[in-house]
Amino acid sequence: MNSDSTADVLAIAAHRDDVEQTCGGTLLRMASRGLRTAILDLTRGEAGTRGTASERESEANDAARLLGVQWRQALNLTDGAVENTLENRIQIARVIRRLRPRVVILPYWQVRHPDHATVAGLGYRACFLAGLKKIDHPLWAAIEPELEPHRPFKIIYASIYADVRPSFIVEITPWIEQRHAALMAYKSQYANQQQGSGLFVPEEEIRERTFAEAAHYGRLAGVRYGEPFVQKEVGLVDDLTLIPVQSI
Repeated sequence: MNSDSTADVLAIAAHRDDVEQTCGGTLLRMASRGLRTAILDLTRGEAGTRGTASERESEANDAARLLGVQWRQALNLTDGAVENTLENRIQIARVIRRLRPRVVILPYWQVRHPDHATVAGLGYRACFLAGLKKIDHPLWAAIEPELEPHRPFKIIYASIYADVRPSFIVEITPWIEQRHAALMAYKSQYANQQQGSGLFVPEEEIRERTFAEAAHYGRLAGVRYGEPFVQKEVGLVDDLTLIPVQSI
């Protein structure tokens, strides 16, 4: 799913369906505000227990349409063995320069899956690299050197599966059903089947679990459903009377 447009918000994830699990509702909310959203999946899913890379590509495109995403592509990093190398950073930096996002969403850096943890650092360093005027590397010279340097203004981390206090919550209540539909577009992953049945949550429990997680984070912010994020910077407040979330 491609277009030539730039993006206001770019979500970068290791695998197709990661974004749907961690920040799909937030992308829906941003799209509803007229912002341009994009997803960069770094692998193609060739090492997954269920499904094939081609099946997951088709499902990812279906999910992107449900999320209102204007641009989605996948790189060809090694599924299950993503590495924070200069070559991989350059590939991501190329996308950042092309799309010129103001905000980049990355996975939180302390998680069970090694790929997700690696992508947190890999994505951050790619954002930095994309802003350098001179990149002295043969791979960069061969790939659209005419793209102007660009560095995102804000990098945030989707922390729904991390045992960490969020910096803030994005309310996704009006979009919770569409968020779930986007996740379930991955029939090769979440439909009940014999393959991987001991590893995957049964289809009938997925809705209960994902809604419960969103409800938990929503309650922290005084709303029904929410998605959590961490930022490394301190916040800045302009008007004390407009700070959201009631204290008592």
